[in-house]
Amino acid sequence: MTEQDTLPTDGSGSLERELGGQGFALVRRPAMLALLQPYGLSDWDGFAGSWGDLGMDLYMADGGRYRRRRHANYAVTGGEIRRKPHQPHYQSRDYNMLNGGLERWFSPVTEEIGHHPALLSILRLCDATFTALTPPALRPDTWHVELHQFRIEARTDEAGQPTPEGLHRDGVDWVLVLLVSRLNIASGDTSIHDLQRQKLGSFTLTEPLDSAFVDDSRVYHGVTAVRPLDPGHPACRDVLVVTFRR
Repeated sequence: MTEQDTLPTDGSGSLERELGGQGFALVRRPAMLALLQPYGLSDWDGFAGSWGDLGMDLYMADGGRYRRRRHANYAVTGGEIRRKPHQPHYQSRDYNMLNGGLERWFSPVTEEIGHHPALLSILRLCDATFTALTPPALRPDTWHVELHQFRIEARTDEAGQPTPEGLHRDGVDWVLVLLVSRLNIASGDTSIHDLQRQKLGSFTLTEPLDSAFVDDSRVYHGVTAVRPLDPGHPACRDVLVVTFRR
């Protein structure tokens, strides 16, 4: 799939065919809007505005201070969404050689955003899509869902690294990366690779709601560093990352 490819706006079936067929799918803004509206998408501006209130990620083993984030956990069962008590984010070093191997406590997603209709519509779409693509014998009674609000800041003296661990898998079943905003940045290009690390495709998320869906068991993904276009002004890349795990 190239940067110019998009999915038609004829419902989630197209998303499921792309994701089930090749292990990833790029969904551009118009198609994503069409997919989310039946699940109750509203007040996008209010949702996106919350990225201006994220805490600094102080766990970066590379010493970087370019990443801000908030984190939350949910249990999703047959369309029912329940937020779990706040807990740490953990990845083994098998999946994250840079920052894995320890419990990382991030600022929680606020209560308002944690139950925001835009977020709930995204979780409902993910639940419907990922459940449909999971073989019945492997479908869990309840999905463990984590979501991360990320802001990657870029400065002239420090590039922002959306995936500082490099090309990677997350150690989950399914991943959604949804662009919230790009401000004054160059690059931030996503690439997808098979399990032999052969490149399958690349694209750039450029408009709010542009999204990449990933089958984490089948492909690796990574994003190139971002740098400011105009060094005299703030520069950042805001994304929502949602993972579903059995």
